[in-house]
Amino acid sequence: MIGGAAAALAPSLAVAGGKTMYGLIGQMKAAPGKRDDLVAILKEGTEAMPGCLSYILALDPTDADAIWITEVWTDKDSHAASLKLPSVQAAIAKARPIIAGFGHRFETTPVGGVGIGSN
Repeated sequence: MIGGAAAALAPSLAVAGGKTMYGLIGQMKAAPGKRDDLVAILKEGTEAMPGCLSYILALDPTDADAIWITEVWTDKDSHAASLKLPSVQAAIAKARPIIAGFGHRFETTPVGGVGIGSN
């Protein structure tokens, strides 16, 4: 029953500025020994992204070449627009040679939490 109550509340809580927030959680794998380089590239290319409420890079403690990226956006359109920003395009181009692949990827609808202004 708790799950049903949470689902009923989610639409009203998942709104930031009148739009449904958009979230992504994904795993990226670096070429062997290049994880720190990949993290550095992603940090430098993702500083000013309009609509980005949270962008977290985390090391995977079980895989020395993997990172997790957790993102929260004001809406899905803001995320799509970020991929066209010159700084993001430059980071993608610089990182491409050391990206070995991608693991899990999950789209979410954030409903609140510390740091996203909708607790």
